Amino acid sequence: MKSFSRKIYLSVICFTLLSIQSCEKDFTSLESDVINSDNAINFETKSIEYPIVTSSKSVDPVQSNNLPSFLLGYNNHAIYGESTSSFIGQMVPDQYSPDFGENAVLDSVILTIPYFSRGVETSEEEDITYEIDSVYGDAPIKISVYRNNFFLRSFDPYGEFDDTQKYYSNGSLSDIESISQGQLEGDLLFEVDDFVPDASQINLTELDTLDEPFVSQKIAPALRFRLDNESDEYWQNLIFANQDDPVLSNENNFKDFFRGLYIKVESINSDGSMMLLNLASTNTNLTIHYTSDTPITSETDTGNIDDITSYQNDYVLNFSGVLLNVFDNNFSVDVTNSDDINGDEAMYLKGGEGYIGIIDLFNGTVEDEMGDQVDAFDHFKSFFYDDISDSPLKLINEAYIEFYVDQNLNLENEPDRIYLYNYEQNMSLLDYYLDQSVSSTTINAKINHLEPLQRVDDDHEGQGIKYKIRITEHLNNIILRDSTNAKLGLGVINDIAATSFFSILNEETEEDLELASGTILSHKGTVLHGNQSQEEDKRPKIKIYYTEPED
Repeated sequence: MKSFSRKIYLSVICFTLLSIQSCEKDFTSLESDVINSDNAINFETKSIEYPIVTSSKSVDPVQSNNLPSFLLGYNNHAIYGESTSSFIGQMVPDQYSPDFGENAVLDSVILTIPYFSRGVETSEEEDITYEIDSVYGDAPIKISVYRNNFFLRSFDPYGEFDDTQKYYSNGSLSDIESISQGQLEGDLLFEVDDFVPDASQINLTELDTLDEPFVSQKIAPALRFRLDNESDEYWQNLIFANQDDPVLSNENNFKDFFRGLYIKVESINSDGSMMLLNLASTNTNLTIHYTSDTPITSETDTGNIDDITSYQNDYVLNFSGVLLNVFDNNFSVDVTNSDDINGDEAMYLKGGEGYIGIIDLFNGTVEDEMGDQVDAFDHFKSFFYDDISDSPLKLINEAYIEFYVDQNLNLENEPDRIYLYNYEQNMSLLDYYLDQSVSSTTINAKINHLEPLQRVDDDHEGQGIKYKIRITEHLNNIILRDSTNAKLGLGVINDIAATSFFSILNEETEEDLELASGTILSHKGTVLHGNQSQEEDKRPKIKIYYTEPED
């Protein structure tokens, strides 16, 4: 039933996107041609406010595989507390049934996962100064890289024939099956006790014919570890000794044989670093460098002889298949007593397996023309639409909600964006789809619908003041197309384009709840004034500017 309703909602959006430009666009701007034309009917602009109820909800374990990127690190939020993100990923080789040549000898095993970064300056020597995106904090953390021994299956044996297996942020596959920590921590391949992300360019060196080192390649900043131990023959026995074994002959055999890596993060103290990994980069891989003897036939005056030469080769493993985050949270905020009927003083928002806000529009009463208190939603419908003539009485030019930050709290690293969506249908609002505002990055798009955080003195590091979210077309959709007044969800988001929804594992109810990927991948949090805030001027409410013909 929920899936059917969602399809209807999508159909409505598609129909509206096609029709709204021609039918309503001229009526949704305070400076439209209809209002300003010399021959147009005179309009008077007015405004009206309606109440909302705000509450908070903690997020149950959320699906954390198939995300567009993955978090790794530790963060201790000033309000919410500790959050640790580790990573598990399957790998496949770039070739099957490999021929490593004669006398294959391991040189090194290098794991490389770039950060999201951009070059800001290039020197005459073509060295690039980088600026890292999506790396937060500069305190050390402990990272351990294990060979994973838990088989990550692709399909759900308890679902339909083609159902893919979902993995959740608490390390579970369902409410009755979870990944064993002991199986995750197989062979320890690497460990560092004081890792800090570095924005420096990485120079890769080789030896020339005179055994002199030279820079052979320059790559962007990355998490880069050497996983081989010179004192043992772990990789020699794991890979080269199995050259003719079926375990290296195809993808299924390989994934069962080498079940990927588990990159585990632990905090050192009450501080740390969190980073977003760019697994889509072509430089993301585990490269096994080795040498082997390859026979080459050469002709001399005395005839043909075999000359044995040592050659450098690579066997590359790429992350592919099941990739997932595992979160370990120790949060200090309790929202179990949040009042979804009357609302709360504050609304708590935290990314990841954190907290979201629930917005109930038109919940409450307003005063009608006779001075009586009436249901806010009934008043809204009758005020803007005439059921008898089946036509709008007034035209909504702009409608928005302002959410004020609780500046009495010590909020650090506040999120620049928050995201409002249909909580019941797990969909963006119509305003999101119609907002064509763009910027140099998708992170900063949709700024007409979802305005970035307004900060003190417009300083990008200044204290947050408020977020403004326009819901003009959402309300027009309710009025003109009799759309359902569904509850809305509000969450922080790291990339406003990352709005694909992922399942939430809810063990207590049958609600089909989901969360946007950009919210899952944000470690940030904030606290907003709710509808019961002690500071009445900062209580969120719907404000509508409208026009109606003058008599």
